[in-house]
Amino acid sequence: MGHEYCGTVQELGSAVKSIKRGQFVIGSFFASDNTCLNCQIGYQSSCQHRELVGGAQAPLLRVPLADGTLVATPDVPSEELIPSLLTLSDVMGTGWFAADAANVKPGSTVAVVGDGAVGLLGVLSAKQMGAERIIAMSRHRSRQKLACDFGATDIVTERGEEGVARIKELTNGIGADSVLECVGTQESMMQAISSTRPGGHVGYVGVPHGVELDGEKLFFSHVHLHGGPAPVRRFLPELVDLVWKRKINPGKVFDLNLPLGQVADAYRAMDERRAIKVLLHP
Repeated sequence: MGHEYCGTVQELGSAVKSIKRGQFVIGSFFASDNTCLNCQIGYQSSCQHRELVGGAQAPLLRVPLADGTLVATPDVPSEELIPSLLTLSDVMGTGWFAADAANVKPGSTVAVVGDGAVGLLGVLSAKQMGAERIIAMSRHRSRQKLACDFGATDIVTERGEEGVARIKELTNGIGADSVLECVGTQESMMQAISSTRPGGHVGYVGVPHGVELDGEKLFFSHVHLHGGPAPVRRFLPELVDLVWKRKINPGKVFDLNLPLGQVADAYRAMDERRAIKVLLHP
């Protein structure tokens, strides 16, 4: 299990040319060659030769297509940077894609549906991209606090139609310019679309389960929809640079550290909402 990873290169396959033994690297949950047509336009998660990377919750991990998948840090990082670098593999990369897909621009108003690790780092991403107002939708005090630390200016606790009404109230009846959907349920998707102004954008990165859209309502909403599995590899160089220069600290999303042998306890803590995100170390 597990698809988020970073670490030091121990061995190399015979075909690997650019990655070197001893480098500290981060990769995505999809391995990609980074050369095909889809990769060239920035959609490495739709690489024509993509492979799903699993089994990362282990002492060692084999990463296919290493030259196209892995990004090395400028040097071996200090211990304090590793949590933030690890987030880039998925939750920060996915939160960043949500903001990018939602067309977040300097001065814009953004709403974030979902207060898990991806939603919280979507808040951080929107802040980094220059959003002026960021509305985080959350009912949990610890997550509300972290959202504010990451740049949220408003907290909305309501959900569904009441949540949409509150967003409209905060935006003079219009809706947000950009909405990040980071859950994947029918309710969250409809809440995101309905909270977006005409001409606005929804970036959806929550893996859909049971989501069905009404084509006619969508047609008349004038809302842009864009999302899918985050092309994390596209953003890795920029995100590594931001972490390396200590301009962002997404590692704050880890609120529990456990050894790899206690992985079941980690899942239990997240399932019971006792932890937002657990960092497992060998």
